[in-house]
Amino acid sequence: MRAYENLELASPTRQRVLRPTSVQIERELEVLSQLMDNQFRIPILDWRFGFNAIIDLIPEFGDIATTIVALYILVSAVRYRVPKITLLRMGVNIGIYFAAGLLPFAGYFFDAWWKPNVRNLNLLRRRATVSAEEAKRGRKSDWLFVGLIVATIVALLFGSIMLTIFVWWYVATHLQVI
Repeated sequence: MRAYENLELASPTRQRVLRPTSVQIERELEVLSQLMDNQFRIPILDWRFGFNAIIDLIPEFGDIATTIVALYILVSAVRYRVPKITLLRMGVNIGIYFAAGLLPFAGYFFDAWWKPNVRNLNLLRRRATVSAEEAKRGRKSDWLFVGLIVATIVALLFGSIMLTIFVWWYVATHLQVI
């Protein structure tokens, strides 16, 4: 028998929602978030970082690759039927990570500190309403909502690429390199 807790919603007209007190998250998601955000440790400082910090050193490609990994965890969260506000928070974590990562030099340190995968996995653990085995598929409305979040982040990605191309073109033409 699974233990459930009652979750009362803010409005008295809304019904109570039963949520499991502990939902087992897929081991693959846990391993992925640990690899990307906490795999390595600097002994004296006791500071942890993962492959995100290393991959992000590659300009543009690193930000894109690590954002795609973070989006995988977001898309996986749909199967656990987390509330849409939690999906939005997860998307905002990824957006902050991506936007801050575009800053030269300071973005690298911010990215190593922010750890979006661990943040999103913790949100997923706290807000999952069913286990992955119980919900083989997410609801259509959740998929559409996550699709909107992914589209926004992809638009941010393409905007950053276009801005980079424009800056390089502007510098090249005004310095008469071309």
